[in-house]
Amino acid sequence: MSDIVKKHFDAAAPHYDRQRRQLIPCFDDFYGLATLAVACANENPRILDLGAGTGLFSSFVRSKYPSASITLIDLSEEMLKEAHARFGNDPAFSYIAADYTSYSYSGQYDAVISSLSIHHLTHPAKRALFATIHALLADGGVFVNADQAAGATPYWDDYYMSEWLKAIRKSGLSDDAVNASIERRKVDINAGVKDQLSWLSEAGFADSDCIYKHHGFAVFTAIKSSTNT
Repeated sequence: MSDIVKKHFDAAAPHYDRQRRQLIPCFDDFYGLATLAVACANENPRILDLGAGTGLFSSFVRSKYPSASITLIDLSEEMLKEAHARFGNDPAFSYIAADYTSYSYSGQYDAVISSLSIHHLTHPAKRALFATIHALLADGGVFVNADQAAGATPYWDDYYMSEWLKAIRKSGLSDDAVNASIERRKVDINAGVKDQLSWLSEAGFADSDCIYKHHGFAVFTAIKSSTNT
């Protein structure tokens, strides 16, 4: 993942959480449905959060699974500092400052989650990551990716961006915050829904779908089949 992305998110870390609802017009549905989709077979699952940032998505999942153990990995040490401040010294959480596309993982997970991160990868890197995630999941495990998605045509990309800009400019954010968010979006490499579902299937996921979409915000869920089914 690029140094430019890291620079943007290092700078955004101190105020990242405070701006989430204003920058994501569909915040409640987006994170609510993503959290609902994290369905684990046991009450103390092992969960890996890719591009975890400040731990926002992990905090919702932890509320659902209070006995979960969660590993947060992110390129930005500044974002992980905010996550550590959120969770304190809770031993259920562990933190890795590294590029999650090239990190050498050990063990398997009941769920792999990610929010607003994978769209920063090139399309070949997304495809490779989906295969890595499939290998990291235990049989029956779930991958939930709450992310951005490209429109089916450039017309829809322009429409989604226009609607997003209207919403954030009415949200009460300062001009500086709006402009900083627009700058961050210049490094986005969004992929379409059909392409992402195709790549998930290619990676080995038998059951995957886009379970929610609001303009350019989408929630993808993919289940790793059990070997005995």
